[in-house]
Amino acid sequence: MRFGRPKSSEPEINLIPFIDVLLVVLIFLMLTTTYGRLTQLDMRLPKADSAAQDNRPDDLRVSISSDGQYVVQKTALTTSDIGALSQAISAAANGNRDSLLVIAADARASHQAVMLVMEAAQNAGLQRITFSAQARTSNTVLP
Repeated sequence: MRFGRPKSSEPEINLIPFIDVLLVVLIFLMLTTTYGRLTQLDMRLPKADSAAQDNRPDDLRVSISSDGQYVVQKTALTTSDIGALSQAISAAANGNRDSLLVIAADARASHQAVMLVMEAAQNAGLQRITFSAQARTSNTVLP
């Protein structure tokens, strides 16, 4: 007979239950995660119905064409430089910093062209800026 301690075998690590738990966690994360669609934008642009506004004599009007040409108070600018635009706006304001600047941009004008007018107005010291809009008909479809 053998008296003494029995030989202990090395403990085994069973990986199958561990893999099962990881698969359940992975399936749970896949079902609960929301994925953002970066390539698709679902936008609803605001609708605005504008009423006819009174023309005030102290308003400054800057028009922007679709190809980026600027007209300040019925005077066309030859360049689209911000310095020339700032000078034209400040000359049209005649030092009146309380004048209202009305920006009338074509629907196909670039956002950069409108931002350039706003920056030129800031350089000229004007604080009050508004946008001109055309009244929309009932059958207008947004692109």
